[in-house]
Amino acid sequence: MRAVDLWSVMDGGPRAEPPVDHPRGSSVSAQLARLGFTEVDRAAAALGRIGLASAGRVTDHPVLAELAAAADPDLALAALERLVDALGPAEGPRLLDVLVAQHGLRRRLCAVLGASRALGDHLARHPADWAVLAPDTLATTRLDAGDARATLLRAVGADPAGPAPRAVDDSPATLDLLRVAYRRELLVVAARDLTGAVALDDATAELADLAGAALDAALAIARAGVIPAGITPAGTDPALPPVRLAVIGMGKCGGRELNYVSDVDVLFVVEPAVVEPAVAEPAVAGSGGVTDSPTAGGPAGPERALWVGTRLAEGLMRAAGLVTSAGALFQVDPNLRPEGRDGALVRTLDSHRVYYRRWARTWEFQALLKARPIAGDLALGAEFCAMVAPLVWTASSRPGFVADVRAMRQRVESTLSRTEAERNLKLGPGGLRDVEFAVQLLQLVHGRADPKLRENSTLAALDGLARGGYVGRRDAAGLAEAYRFLRGAEHRLQLLQLRRVHTLPREPAELRWLARSMGMRTAGEFEDARARIARTVRSLHERLFYQPLLEAVARLSTEEIRLSQAEAAHWLAALGFAEPDRSLRHIQALTSGVSRTAAIQRHLLPTLLPMFADAPDPDAGLLAYRQVSEALGRVPWYLRLLRDSAGAADRLARVLATSPYVADLMTRAPESVRLLRTEADLVPVPRESLSRTLLAIAHRNPDWEDAVGRARAVRREELVRVACADLLGLLDVAAVGRALADAADATVAATLLVAQRRVAGGDDPDALPARISVIAMGRLGGAEISYGSDADVLFVHEARPGHGAQEAQRSASEVVGELHRLLALPGPDPALRLDATLRPEGRSGPVSRTLDAYAAYYGRWSKDWESQALLRARPLAGDPDLAYRFCRLADTVRYPYALPAAALDEIVRLRGRMRVERVPRGISPERHLKFGRGGLTDVEWAVQILQLRHARQLPSLRTTSTLDGLRAAVVAGLLGEGEAGDLQAAWLSSSRIRNAGALAGRRQADVIPAAPAEIEATARAAGWPAGQADELFAEHRRLARRAQTVVEDVFTRERTSCFG
Repeated sequence: MRAVDLWSVMDGGPRAEPPVDHPRGSSVSAQLARLGFTEVDRAAAALGRIGLASAGRVTDHPVLAELAAAADPDLALAALERLVDALGPAEGPRLLDVLVAQHGLRRRLCAVLGASRALGDHLARHPADWAVLAPDTLATTRLDAGDARATLLRAVGADPAGPAPRAVDDSPATLDLLRVAYRRELLVVAARDLTGAVALDDATAELADLAGAALDAALAIARAGVIPAGITPAGTDPALPPVRLAVIGMGKCGGRELNYVSDVDVLFVVEPAVVEPAVAEPAVAGSGGVTDSPTAGGPAGPERALWVGTRLAEGLMRAAGLVTSAGALFQVDPNLRPEGRDGALVRTLDSHRVYYRRWARTWEFQALLKARPIAGDLALGAEFCAMVAPLVWTASSRPGFVADVRAMRQRVESTLSRTEAERNLKLGPGGLRDVEFAVQLLQLVHGRADPKLRENSTLAALDGLARGGYVGRRDAAGLAEAYRFLRGAEHRLQLLQLRRVHTLPREPAELRWLARSMGMRTAGEFEDARARIARTVRSLHERLFYQPLLEAVARLSTEEIRLSQAEAAHWLAALGFAEPDRSLRHIQALTSGVSRTAAIQRHLLPTLLPMFADAPDPDAGLLAYRQVSEALGRVPWYLRLLRDSAGAADRLARVLATSPYVADLMTRAPESVRLLRTEADLVPVPRESLSRTLLAIAHRNPDWEDAVGRARAVRREELVRVACADLLGLLDVAAVGRALADAADATVAATLLVAQRRVAGGDDPDALPARISVIAMGRLGGAEISYGSDADVLFVHEARPGHGAQEAQRSASEVVGELHRLLALPGPDPALRLDATLRPEGRSGPVSRTLDAYAAYYGRWSKDWESQALLRARPLAGDPDLAYRFCRLADTVRYPYALPAAALDEIVRLRGRMRVERVPRGISPERHLKFGRGGLTDVEWAVQILQLRHARQLPSLRTTSTLDGLRAAVVAGLLGEGEAGDLQAAWLSSSRIRNAGALAGRRQADVIPAAPAEIEATARAAGWPAGQADELFAEHRRLARRAQTVVEDVFTRERTSCFG
């Protein structure tokens, strides 16, 4: 292309009309300023010298308009003036005529001159080269790698058709010819790039192909200096070398994503030629000629091949990198070779094979991801790539592979100071390396089983990752946009001086030039876009590069990843699935078909299955996972959450395969899977926030049952949150009890408001005849409930002014009845059962009483156990003033002046009777967590006896919490620290196992199971490792026995003190 004689074309073609004469509305300098020129006086003078401002308004001249559209109008005009001067007085004006006549050429040339001072310099030195930009076919015709190779080989006097082209010599003049020809080709690539005729992806590919062509020409020069003409098989082409040398492109050149100025990373592979003459090697005169060798004559063996190949490689590097009067092409960097700078420059195939199989480190396989034959013996290069490909695509199975790649990225980042990193497009946070490392890691991990990911190019690989479902489509699009932006900015920076640069300028003028070169108007617009891009890249890099599933995938074998049906059932059985055939059907249901959802499931399941297998019931976990997955269908966030969120997949597998309770909740309400996104999402919502949310629902929604359904849905979500946090070890026993009580409180409060509004006929509840309050009792009152606990409550009401007692009683009873009904409505959430049997007269008494009625009852007929029950009473919902007054009334009952010995004896007898009556037949008392010796009731009643005996005099004991009561008793001197520690340890152990039983789906959660499978399931739900259930329950029995001893001592001491 490139020897185009435009003069002959233009001599016979139409001439440009002179500019139309316009009256000058302003000075030339003012017009130039409006066009964007900054050095207007110098620009005006230049226009005058080259004849573009002789008449009319300069803004009307098409050449000037194109110069003004360039990235740097002043630079473009100065370069054009130099070009016109270099062409001389005859040819310079004719160029301007051509530019006026040909819009395509005008646009391409001005774009280059305004973006690249270096290419402007080239044109000033070689002015005839402007002609290569003239053909309008450049807008649609890509650079052909074969044509470029032929052009550059001819430039150095080599025959492109020869089997091993040899340049005329390796003199400086020949090196200059190569550099000039290379820059001429570079002009075309730059012009197409700058005018948008080619996308960034294609421009980088063309630059890589051009670099490969230049290396072939450099190798031809090396042959002229290294291979004597006599060392050839007799009767064959005298240019045939005695060795085969392949140049393997690595890095950006190998990936066909090369910059304008970049080191070209390479490996050299050599093999002996088939035969060579058995004659002594002659001395060769001339620059660079070989005068001796380790062997002479005979077939070319590996030693001779390495000797000759090394000199060819050295000659190639010199021919490309040496700075001559015409500059340099680029530096050739062979340091990615085995053993780096310390290793041999050239190796044979076998030597490479041995090294990569035995000694190569992780980063070397990452580097080989881009390997591609680019020059020399392409067939040998293809053999090399075929040899290393299996090693590259199994590298992720090496121990510590993922961690090694991540550590390498951190080392790269650590080489930059913070100031440098902020402006570095390549290595800084949110830069090109973030994109490349994330894409390469995903390729290497998933490409082992998916050949579609085995791409050299970053953008092609990213597209494959998105198509395969390994990366979200939106994430892939964001990374691709960012990559193109960053590479585009890097290209423009390098094109200016043809120097390797990756750091953004700080000078406003330079930033403005960069912005304009990228199609933006201002430096601020560019900086805003770059900051947004950097944030996007860094965020996606952190999410993808540290994707938790990567390490899990890397640990799997290729067969396990592919989940072939024949082998999957055996693998499932080996993992511990009890029904592998049924589990395989679940897998097939999730992964069959060509949908994106099925594709992502195919990637996820090989990593999830071992996670299920680590849990007590992998079969149930997989079934629940299928049900959740099918329920969520094509909801886009679900599989994206499991694939991209740190730990979400592991958390889901653990909770589904450990807890039927959670699995049931999630299959009923699968959207709750969102809560597993991060551990922070599993922190219980504070009671105040829950109450505000639920009361707002109750106030806003005119549909009573829908309002309650929504409120119960919030509680259900909170139950999932608390249960998952419990299973994952994020909450202790006390925090679980408080969180469950908070959810119950908020739900009862909201439902009470709905019940009041419904009974009031939609009016303000304040219009009802009675105010009403709900009082929490029992373990709810102490905020110590478990997953299956009923909500023990009392109801108290008070007639409003103007309403009688009977009317108020009917209204309160109706509200309580409606509250029970609404809470019992069918729904996907666990029932919240209100139990009011602790009220005076139990089930025989009225469901709600007035404050006076409670006072009369407690004053006359109350039993000792009822005083004890009131120790847990606290306000729950409804009228706060009424609840406060009830609790003050309760204080007079629960904190008596004295507790007679008879009352204490009655409590002890009641405890014994409950142990007999409440422990099911056939169950040993020591297996009962609530009523067994040293169990929950023993510890709680020990604390409550201390409260009944001493809280009147010691207000610190006035608490509804068992653990707070223990601490207060120690401070008051009623318990020793060791005693309190024994009681607390037993209470926490019983509560933990009880909660675990509920999570494990056991109906009798209060009883330590007997069946081995249930024992194991409960222990795992309690957080104990597999196979250690016996240790858990042995530890519990030890704690319970010690607690029982303390309880008996407390009862004895307190009874004795009654007589003291």
